[in-house]
Amino acid sequence: MTIEELDTPALLIDLDRLEANLERTAAYAAGHGLRLRPHTKTHKSPVVGRMQLNLGAVGLTVAKVGEAEVMAQDGVPNILVAYPVWGDAKWRRLIQVARSVPVTVALDSAVVAEGLSRHASQAGLEVSVLVEADVGMQRCGLPPGEALRALARRVAALPALHLEGLMFYPGHIDPSGPGAERELDRLRTELGRILEAFRNDGLPTGVVSGGSTPTLFRSHEIPGLTEIRPGTYVFNDCTQVAMGACGWDACAATILTTVVSRPDPARAVVDGGSKTFTSDPLRPSRAEGGYGRVLEAPDARFARMSEEHGVLDLGDCQGRPLRVGDRLRIIPNHVCVAVNMHERAYGVRGGTVERSWPVAGRGKLQ
Repeated sequence: MTIEELDTPALLIDLDRLEANLERTAAYAAGHGLRLRPHTKTHKSPVVGRMQLNLGAVGLTVAKVGEAEVMAQDGVPNILVAYPVWGDAKWRRLIQVARSVPVTVALDSAVVAEGLSRHASQAGLEVSVLVEADVGMQRCGLPPGEALRALARRVAALPALHLEGLMFYPGHIDPSGPGAERELDRLRTELGRILEAFRNDGLPTGVVSGGSTPTLFRSHEIPGLTEIRPGTYVFNDCTQVAMGACGWDACAATILTTVVSRPDPARAVVDGGSKTFTSDPLRPSRAEGGYGRVLEAPDARFARMSEEHGVLDLGDCQGRPLRVGDRLRIIPNHVCVAVNMHERAYGVRGGTVERSWPVAGRGKLQ
Protein backbone atom coordinates (compact mmCIF):
# COMPACT_ATOMS: atom_id res chain seq x y z
CA MET A 1 0.00 0.00 0.00
CA THR A 2 1.15 3.55 -0.70
CA ILE A 3 0.54 6.61 1.43
CA GLU A 4 -1.75 7.95 -1.31
CA GLU A 5 -4.12 5.04 -0.67
CA LEU A 6 -4.68 5.94 2.99
CA ASP A 7 -7.83 7.76 4.01
CA THR A 8 -7.34 10.87 6.13
CA PRO A 9 -6.72 11.95 8.77
CA ALA A 10 -4.12 9.25 9.42
CA LEU A 11 -1.24 8.92 11.88
CA LEU A 12 1.99 8.28 9.96
CA ILE A 13 5.19 7.05 11.59
CA ASP A 14 8.39 7.43 9.57
CA LEU A 15 10.10 4.13 10.34
CA ASP A 16 13.58 5.35 9.42
CA ARG A 17 13.29 8.24 11.88
CA LEU A 18 11.68 6.13 14.58
CA GLU A 19 14.45 3.53 14.35
CA ALA A 20 17.14 6.22 14.42
CA ASN A 21 15.59 7.81 17.53
CA LEU A 22 15.39 4.47 19.31
CA GLU A 23 18.92 3.43 18.38
CA ARG A 24 20.48 6.77 19.34
CA THR A 25 18.87 6.74 22.79
CA ALA A 26 19.67 3.08 23.42
CA ALA A 27 23.32 3.70 22.51
CA TYR A 28 23.45 6.78 24.74
CA ALA A 29 22.03 4.93 27.74
CA ALA A 30 24.35 1.95 27.26
CA GLY A 31 27.36 4.19 26.76
CA HIS A 32 26.76 5.99 30.05
CA GLY A 33 25.74 2.99 32.13
CA LEU A 34 22.14 4.14 32.51
CA ARG A 35 19.21 1.76 32.50
CA LEU A 36 16.63 2.75 29.90
CA ARG A 37 12.99 2.28 30.91
CA PRO A 38 11.05 4.26 28.29
CA HIS A 39 7.66 5.76 29.04
CA THR A 40 4.96 4.42 26.73
CA LYS A 41 2.80 7.56 27.08
CA THR A 42 3.84 8.70 23.61
CA HIS A 43 3.51 5.61 21.43
CA LYS A 44 0.85 3.74 23.48
CA SER A 45 1.76 0.55 21.66
CA PRO A 46 3.25 -2.83 22.58
CA VAL A 47 4.66 -2.90 19.03
CA VAL A 48 6.93 0.09 19.65
CA GLY A 49 7.54 -1.07 23.22
CA ARG A 50 8.90 -4.33 21.86
CA MET A 51 11.24 -2.37 19.55
CA GLN A 52 12.58 -0.52 22.60
CA LEU A 53 13.05 -3.74 24.57
CA ASN A 54 14.86 -5.39 21.66
CA LEU A 55 17.35 -2.52 21.75
CA GLY A 56 18.16 -3.04 25.41
CA ALA A 57 15.47 -1.30 27.45
CA VAL A 58 15.17 -3.01 30.85
CA GLY A 59 11.41 -2.58 30.99
CA LEU A 60 8.66 -0.08 30.22
CA THR A 61 7.04 2.79 32.09
CA VAL A 62 3.32 3.59 32.12
CA ALA A 63 1.10 6.06 33.93
CA LYS A 64 -2.19 4.22 34.33
CA VAL A 65 -3.14 0.68 35.30
CA GLY A 66 -4.99 0.35 31.98
CA GLU A 67 -1.74 1.00 30.14
CA ALA A 68 0.03 -1.57 32.31
CA GLU A 69 -2.62 -4.13 31.36
CA VAL A 70 -2.02 -3.47 27.67
CA MET A 71 1.76 -3.68 27.89
CA ALA A 72 1.73 -6.77 30.10
CA GLN A 73 0.05 -8.75 27.33
CA ASP A 74 3.24 -8.59 25.25
CA GLY A 75 5.64 -10.30 27.62
CA VAL A 76 7.31 -7.17 28.98
CA PRO A 77 10.04 -8.12 31.51
CA ASN A 78 8.78 -5.58 34.05
CA ILE A 79 6.63 -2.47 34.29
CA LEU A 80 6.99 0.74 36.28
CA VAL A 81 3.72 2.53 37.03
CA ALA A 82 5.02 6.07 37.43
CA TYR A 83 1.81 7.33 38.98
CA PRO A 84 0.23 7.06 42.44
CA VAL A 85 -2.33 4.23 42.09
CA TRP A 86 -5.29 4.84 44.37
CA GLY A 87 -8.38 2.80 45.26
CA ASP A 88 -9.43 -0.81 45.72
CA ALA A 89 -10.59 -1.22 42.12
CA LYS A 90 -7.25 -0.12 40.71
CA TRP A 91 -5.21 -2.02 43.31
CA ARG A 92 -7.06 -5.23 42.43
CA ARG A 93 -6.36 -4.74 38.73
CA LEU A 94 -2.74 -3.88 39.39
CA ILE A 95 -2.28 -7.06 41.41
CA GLN A 96 -3.65 -9.03 38.46
CA VAL A 97 -0.96 -7.44 36.28
CA ALA A 98 1.64 -8.28 38.92
CA ARG A 99 0.67 -11.95 38.68
CA SER A 100 2.03 -12.05 35.13
CA VAL A 101 4.87 -9.50 35.15
CA PRO A 102 6.99 -7.85 37.88
CA VAL A 103 5.53 -4.46 38.77
CA THR A 104 7.06 -1.40 40.42
CA VAL A 105 4.87 1.48 41.61
CA ALA A 106 5.90 5.07 42.28
CA LEU A 107 4.02 6.79 45.09
CA ASP A 108 4.24 9.79 47.38
CA SER A 109 1.92 8.99 50.30
CA ALA A 110 1.66 6.39 53.04
CA VAL A 111 -2.06 5.87 52.41
CA VAL A 112 -1.35 4.66 48.86
CA ALA A 113 1.49 2.46 50.11
CA GLU A 114 -0.72 0.93 52.80
CA GLY A 115 -3.52 0.11 50.36
CA LEU A 116 -1.07 -1.43 47.92
CA SER A 117 0.54 -3.43 50.74
CA ARG A 118 -2.83 -4.78 51.83
CA HIS A 119 -3.78 -6.01 48.37
CA ALA A 120 -0.33 -7.45 47.65
CA SER A 121 -0.34 -9.29 50.99
CA GLN A 122 -3.77 -10.79 50.33
CA ALA A 123 -2.53 -12.03 46.94
CA GLY A 124 0.71 -13.42 48.33
CA LEU A 125 2.75 -11.20 46.01
CA GLU A 126 5.53 -8.66 46.45
CA VAL A 127 5.35 -5.31 44.68
CA SER A 128 8.38 -3.05 44.30
CA VAL A 129 8.07 0.63 45.18
CA LEU A 130 9.86 3.87 44.36
CA VAL A 131 9.06 6.89 46.51
CA GLU A 132 8.64 10.01 44.41
CA ALA A 133 10.58 13.18 45.15
CA ASP A 134 9.67 16.62 43.86
CA VAL A 135 12.82 18.29 42.55
CA GLY A 136 11.09 21.34 41.04
CA MET A 137 8.20 20.13 38.86
CA GLN A 138 5.68 20.81 41.68
CA ARG A 139 3.34 18.09 40.51
CA CYS A 140 3.50 14.77 42.39
CA GLY A 141 6.28 13.94 44.81
CA LEU A 142 7.41 15.07 48.23
CA PRO A 143 10.06 17.78 48.54
CA PRO A 144 13.49 16.78 49.83
CA GLY A 145 13.44 16.51 53.59
CA GLU A 146 12.09 14.53 56.51
CA ALA A 147 8.64 13.81 55.01
CA LEU A 148 10.24 12.02 52.05
CA ARG A 149 12.55 10.03 54.31
CA ALA A 150 9.66 9.13 56.63
CA LEU A 151 7.64 7.86 53.70
CA ALA A 152 10.55 5.73 52.54
CA ARG A 153 10.93 4.26 56.03
CA ARG A 154 7.20 3.51 56.16
CA VAL A 155 7.27 1.75 52.78
CA ALA A 156 10.30 -0.29 53.82
CA ALA A 157 8.41 -1.50 56.92
CA LEU A 158 5.20 -2.54 55.15
CA PRO A 159 4.60 -6.19 54.28
CA ALA A 160 4.57 -7.32 50.63
CA LEU A 161 6.32 -4.13 49.49
CA HIS A 162 9.96 -3.91 48.45
CA LEU A 163 11.48 -0.42 48.49
CA GLU A 164 13.96 -0.13 45.63
CA GLY A 165 14.79 3.57 45.71
CA LEU A 166 13.28 6.78 44.44
CA MET A 167 11.87 8.48 41.37
CA PHE A 168 11.75 12.08 40.17
CA TYR A 169 10.68 13.89 37.01
CA PRO A 170 12.62 16.97 35.80
CA GLY A 171 9.87 18.03 33.38
CA HIS A 172 10.14 21.65 34.50
CA ILE A 173 13.60 22.04 32.95
CA ASP A 174 13.74 23.55 29.48
CA PRO A 175 17.35 22.91 28.42
CA SER A 176 17.22 25.74 25.89
CA GLY A 177 15.85 28.28 28.37
CA PRO A 178 17.84 31.00 30.12
CA GLY A 179 17.60 29.28 33.50
CA ALA A 180 18.53 25.79 32.35
CA GLU A 181 21.99 25.59 33.91
CA ARG A 182 20.73 26.96 37.21
CA GLU A 183 17.90 24.40 37.27
CA LEU A 184 20.26 21.53 36.42
CA ASP A 185 22.63 22.63 39.19
CA ARG A 186 19.72 22.75 41.61
CA LEU A 187 18.63 19.27 40.54
CA ARG A 188 22.11 17.87 41.09
CA THR A 189 22.34 19.49 44.53
CA GLU A 190 18.90 18.38 45.72
CA LEU A 191 19.28 14.85 44.44
CA GLY A 192 22.67 14.58 46.13
CA ARG A 193 21.14 15.65 49.45
CA ILE A 194 18.30 13.15 49.10
CA LEU A 195 20.68 10.29 48.36
CA GLU A 196 22.96 11.19 51.25
CA ALA A 197 19.98 11.27 53.62
CA PHE A 198 18.68 7.93 52.35
CA ARG A 199 22.08 6.30 52.84
CA ASN A 200 22.38 7.74 56.33
CA ASP A 201 19.01 6.16 57.13
CA GLY A 202 20.03 2.83 55.60
CA LEU A 203 17.42 3.23 52.86
CA PRO A 204 18.03 1.68 49.43
CA THR A 205 19.21 3.80 46.52
CA GLY A 206 19.79 1.07 43.99
CA VAL A 207 17.18 2.56 41.66
CA VAL A 208 17.22 6.32 41.11
CA SER A 209 14.81 6.86 38.24
CA GLY A 210 14.54 10.17 36.41
CA GLY A 211 14.85 11.74 33.03
CA SER A 212 12.71 13.45 30.42
CA THR A 213 13.06 13.89 26.67
CA PRO A 214 14.28 17.52 26.81
CA THR A 215 16.99 16.62 29.35
CA LEU A 216 17.62 13.14 27.92
CA PHE A 217 21.14 13.58 26.60
CA ARG A 218 22.29 15.41 29.73
CA SER A 219 21.24 12.61 32.05
CA HIS A 220 24.84 11.47 32.56
CA GLU A 221 25.56 14.87 34.14
CA ILE A 222 23.33 14.01 37.13
CA PRO A 223 25.35 12.05 39.73
CA GLY A 224 23.46 9.19 41.31
CA LEU A 225 20.96 8.74 38.49
CA THR A 226 20.70 5.07 37.49
CA GLU A 227 17.67 4.96 35.18
CA ILE A 228 15.97 7.20 32.61
CA ARG A 229 12.35 7.24 31.44
CA PRO A 230 12.07 9.38 28.29
CA GLY A 231 8.86 9.06 26.30
CA THR A 232 8.47 11.69 23.58
CA TYR A 233 11.89 10.91 22.07
CA VAL A 234 10.43 8.05 20.02
CA PHE A 235 8.47 10.41 17.73
CA ASN A 236 9.33 13.99 18.86
CA ASP A 237 7.18 16.99 17.93
CA CYS A 238 7.13 20.76 17.43
CA THR A 239 7.57 21.41 21.14
CA GLN A 240 10.73 19.29 21.32
CA VAL A 241 12.16 21.18 18.33
CA ALA A 242 11.28 24.51 19.96
CA MET A 243 13.06 23.43 23.15
CA GLY A 244 16.17 22.39 21.23
CA ALA A 245 15.78 18.72 22.14
CA CYS A 246 15.89 17.62 18.49
CA GLY A 247 15.76 18.84 14.89
CA TRP A 248 12.98 18.48 12.35
CA ASP A 249 14.71 15.42 10.92
CA ALA A 250 14.04 13.56 14.19
CA CYS A 251 10.27 14.12 14.06
CA ALA A 252 8.92 10.70 13.14
CA ALA A 253 5.18 11.28 13.53
CA THR A 254 3.00 13.32 11.22
CA ILE A 255 -0.74 13.54 10.69
CA LEU A 256 -1.74 13.06 7.06
CA THR A 257 -4.62 15.41 6.23
CA THR A 258 -6.57 16.52 3.18
CA VAL A 259 -7.43 20.08 2.13
CA VAL A 260 -11.23 20.12 2.12
CA SER A 261 -11.89 23.83 1.63
CA ARG A 262 -10.24 26.87 0.02
CA PRO A 263 -12.73 29.61 0.94
CA ASP A 264 -10.33 32.43 0.05
CA PRO A 265 -6.76 32.80 -1.28
CA ALA A 266 -5.25 33.25 2.19
CA ARG A 267 -6.97 30.34 3.89
CA ALA A 268 -7.12 26.55 3.58
CA VAL A 269 -9.02 24.10 5.75
CA VAL A 270 -7.83 20.53 6.41
CA ASP A 271 -9.85 17.60 7.73
CA GLY A 272 -8.31 17.53 11.19
CA GLY A 273 -8.93 19.74 14.19
CA SER A 274 -8.72 19.43 17.96
CA LYS A 275 -10.03 15.84 17.83
CA THR A 276 -7.10 14.95 15.56
CA PHE A 277 -4.19 17.07 16.82
CA THR A 278 -5.31 18.35 20.26
CA SER A 279 -5.44 22.07 20.96
CA ASP A 280 -2.23 22.19 22.98
CA PRO A 281 -0.33 25.41 22.25
CA LEU A 282 3.32 25.34 21.30
CA ARG A 283 5.74 25.24 24.19
CA PRO A 284 7.82 27.00 25.30
CA SER A 285 5.61 30.06 25.21
CA ARG A 286 8.38 32.20 23.74
CA ALA A 287 8.18 30.15 20.53
CA GLU A 288 5.97 31.21 17.63
CA GLY A 289 2.37 30.06 17.87
CA GLY A 290 0.37 27.71 15.71
CA TYR A 291 -0.74 24.13 16.12
CA GLY A 292 1.74 22.25 13.96
CA ARG A 293 4.22 22.40 11.09
CA VAL A 294 2.98 21.71 7.57
CA LEU A 295 5.74 19.82 5.79
CA GLU A 296 4.55 20.58 2.26
CA ALA A 297 4.05 24.28 3.08
CA PRO A 298 6.42 25.29 5.92
CA ASP A 299 5.49 28.95 5.52
CA ALA A 300 1.83 28.20 6.22
CA ARG A 301 0.65 28.83 9.76
CA PHE A 302 -1.68 26.32 11.38
CA ALA A 303 -3.55 29.22 12.89
CA ARG A 304 -6.65 27.80 14.53
CA MET A 305 -8.90 24.80 14.80
CA SER A 306 -12.29 23.58 15.87
CA GLU A 307 -13.20 19.97 16.54
CA GLU A 308 -12.94 18.72 12.94
CA HIS A 309 -11.46 21.70 11.09
CA GLY A 310 -7.85 22.85 10.92
CA VAL A 311 -7.44 26.34 9.48
CA LEU A 312 -4.18 27.23 7.73
CA ASP A 313 -3.15 30.85 7.25
CA LEU A 314 -1.46 30.99 3.84
CA GLY A 315 -0.62 34.68 3.88
CA ASP A 316 3.16 34.15 3.79
CA CYS A 317 3.23 31.01 1.65
CA GLN A 318 5.65 31.14 -1.26
CA GLY A 319 5.19 27.57 -2.52
CA ARG A 320 2.69 25.89 -4.78
CA PRO A 321 -0.95 26.94 -4.39
CA LEU A 322 -3.03 24.54 -2.33
CA ARG A 323 -6.15 23.01 -3.83
CA VAL A 324 -9.06 21.02 -2.46
CA GLY A 325 -7.92 17.40 -2.41
CA ASP A 326 -4.26 18.15 -1.72
CA ARG A 327 -2.78 16.01 1.04
CA LEU A 328 -0.58 17.56 3.71
CA ARG A 329 1.54 16.04 6.47
CA ILE A 330 1.57 18.04 9.71
CA ILE A 331 3.89 17.59 12.70
CA PRO A 332 1.77 18.16 15.84
CA ASN A 333 2.73 20.41 18.72
CA HIS A 334 2.29 17.64 21.30
CA VAL A 335 2.61 14.19 19.79
CA CYS A 336 1.71 12.24 22.93
CA VAL A 337 -1.82 13.59 23.00
CA ALA A 338 -2.21 13.46 19.22
CA VAL A 339 -1.33 9.76 19.12
CA ASN A 340 -3.98 9.12 21.77
CA MET A 341 -6.59 10.43 19.31
CA HIS A 342 -5.91 7.74 16.70
CA GLU A 343 -6.94 4.10 16.58
CA ARG A 344 -4.15 2.99 14.26
CA ALA A 345 -0.63 4.06 13.30
CA TYR A 346 0.85 3.52 9.84
CA GLY A 347 4.57 2.80 9.63
CA VAL A 348 5.90 4.26 6.41
CA ARG A 349 9.23 4.19 4.62
CA GLY A 350 9.45 6.58 1.72
CA GLY A 351 6.02 6.53 0.09
CA THR A 352 5.20 2.97 1.13
CA VAL A 353 3.14 1.79 4.11
CA GLU A 354 5.26 -1.10 5.41
CA ARG A 355 3.13 -2.01 8.41
CA SER A 356 0.41 -0.74 10.68
CA TRP A 357 -0.53 -1.39 14.29
CA PRO A 358 -3.35 -0.51 16.67
CA VAL A 359 -2.71 2.23 19.21
CA ALA A 360 -3.66 -0.30 21.84
CA GLY A 361 -3.12 1.96 24.85
CA ARG A 362 -5.24 4.86 23.60
CA GLY A 363 -7.94 5.98 25.99
CA LYS A 364 -6.63 3.87 28.87
CA LEU A 365 -7.27 6.55 31.45
CA GLN A 366 -8.14 4.39 34.45
